[in-house]
Amino acid sequence: PYVDVLKQHQGELVRAQGKLIELERQSRLKIVEIKDIHRRMSIGEAKARRAKKEMIEANLRLVISIAKKYTNRGLQFLDLIQEGNIGLMKAVDKFEYRRGYKFSTYATWWIRQAITRSIADQARTIRIPVHMIETINKLNRVSRQILQEKGRDPTPDELSERLGMPEEKVRKVLKIAKEPISMETPIGDDDDSHLGDFIEDTSLPAPLDAATFEGLRRATQEMLYSLTQREAKVLRMRFGIDMNTDHTLEEVGKQFDVTRERIRQIEAKALRKLRHPSRSEQLRSFID
Repeated sequence: PYVDVLKQHQGELVRAQGKLIELERQSRLKIVEIKDIHRRMSIGEAKARRAKKEMIEANLRLVISIAKKYTNRGLQFLDLIQEGNIGLMKAVDKFEYRRGYKFSTYATWWIRQAITRSIADQARTIRIPVHMIETINKLNRVSRQILQEKGRDPTPDELSERLGMPEEKVRKVLKIAKEPISMETPIGDDDDSHLGDFIEDTSLPAPLDAATFEGLRRATQEMLYSLTQREAKVLRMRFGIDMNTDHTLEEVGKQFDVTRERIRQIEAKALRKLRHPSRSEQLRSFID
């Protein structure tokens, strides 16, 4: 049975043997030497993984100390630590000890970047670039210092002088730093109202305007009902009442199969009727 199995896989064995011969030719090494190199590489990779794990564990306190500085920025403390750990792992991967830098100094930058990027991406409704987050944090620190010194909020001019930053840029940063407020924010002692209840919906007409418009519409309809059906329809078409657009004399004439001059006469007669005091008084109150 073993012979039969070998025969079944003979083609694969021949191809594998050919690859080994080609590998020997290209590397100019014996198969035994290649296997030894692979074994030593595997051992080296395992040692590197262990060293990386030990290096990360040895610097977890550094992550915690940095994360503490970013509390109350919109992310939970544990989330800050988790993001900082991601930055620490990147630092371990990229650190080059031959350059002579201390690892803690190098890792601090990566940890801070990971945390600030996470705050920028997750904690705010509107995403802010990472470099701008750092500027906002610096501005907030200086603002708190001036508040403690003078007992009031600093002016943009004072912030500009303290930060060494143009006042126009300070104003832009202050504007960007403003966090959106939810329309569901409770208002009042009993929290029975929300902020959105007190903000005007500009997409809808004001209640008084809506009531006035509805009254005018009804009065106009009543006046049109007092005309003949033909006169009312001519005015509706000419002035676009209850229609998407108004119509020319020629367009109305085609509708009634009469000349444009005839339509002009019908329109003029209908308007004279509406100008009569018995009818016009109904609309005068809307003009006043």
